[in-house]
Amino acid sequence: MRTIEQYLPDHPFFAELDAATLALVAGCATNLSLHAGEYLCREGDPADRFFVVRRGRVAIEIHDPAAGTLVLDTADEGDVVGWSWLVPPYLSTFDARAAEATGVVAFNGECLRGKCEEDPHLGYELMQRVTKVMNGRLVAAQVRLLDLYGNRGATDAAPR
Repeated sequence: MRTIEQYLPDHPFFAELDAATLALVAGCATNLSLHAGEYLCREGDPADRFFVVRRGRVAIEIHDPAAGTLVLDTADEGDVVGWSWLVPPYLSTFDARAAEATGVVAFNGECLRGKCEEDPHLGYELMQRVTKVMNGRLVAAQVRLLDLYGNRGATDAAPR
């Protein structure tokens, strides 16, 4: 297995960051292994980390009292999970659970925010990258909503 420092330059989320910046970011990271069913974060808990999936799969979930747990999306090898570490009040907006044995690189949000304060260029670069992840999740949610409700709207609008 490659070290975090060896892994980051090849990951699209960190593409085009120079070696010094990658070293700063890697200084805030650790490798974690999770068993199936273990949570990376829980909705409403402090959002103190984000994750890059190295292997396995992470289910991004919400809980509906009437319907139970709903999977909003999944993250597979190479995907990024979590953006709430960057957005005050730094609380997780969903659950993220290992759907199978999973290995992730976990980045300490407080450590990264401190480095972003010291280096606004790093902050801007990370903000751009996190925003891209957020946009991808929103587009995926939009597609799922259209799948669930798209035909209903056409039926409701049809003349009777």
